[in-house]
Amino acid sequence: MRLRNKPWADDFLRENDKVVVQQPFDMKGKWKELFDNQEQPLHLEIGSGKGQFIAGMGKQHQDVNFVGLEFVKSVIVGAVKKVLAAETTNVRMVNENAKDLRDLFEDNEVDHIYLNFSDPWPKNKHEKRRLTFHTFLEQYKAVLKEEGQVTLKTDNKGLFEYSLVSFSNFGMILEDVSVDLHADEDPLNVETEYEEKFSAKGQPIYRCTARFPK
Repeated sequence: MRLRNKPWADDFLRENDKVVVQQPFDMKGKWKELFDNQEQPLHLEIGSGKGQFIAGMGKQHQDVNFVGLEFVKSVIVGAVKKVLAAETTNVRMVNENAKDLRDLFEDNEVDHIYLNFSDPWPKNKHEKRRLTFHTFLEQYKAVLKEEGQVTLKTDNKGLFEYSLVSFSNFGMILEDVSVDLHADEDPLNVETEYEEKFSAKGQPIYRCTARFPK
């Protein structure tokens, strides 16, 4: 689906600098300085989309600071609106294409990473683009603290199975594996827009958390 251009997006993102980080690469090693409570854990969502998840997580977990990374400008404006509507001060948004997270975050700076409904890249020749390919796991390991966690949610069974193997081969410890998340009725689950859409069609939602060992 082709995304509609929003000519007002640049101004909107600049005007909302309390939520949108204007110079994110300058914040490497200093992300906690952006938040009222700098002692709280720092959680990162890669590919925040329209922001329903990160806005909901920010409201639900006031004891955590969140950073949402979304490259598509016409999409992130919707996420910023949701964060503003949530009236929470513990969420910041970044409109950048971070090809390597180590350019944005210092080693051991992040506590938890979320990958929600990432592009599955189903063709074998595109394996390296999957966000659970080993080169991405190397980035996560670097920026995450010791025993940091990565949580994946997807409707794509192929990506889920691939990711379980990729996590295991990388030496990560699998935790909280669900092949039908909504059947498990997790009261703390915050849904994304895609999750609502696919679940309404009867599609099972897969989720797992993998932890890096000491």
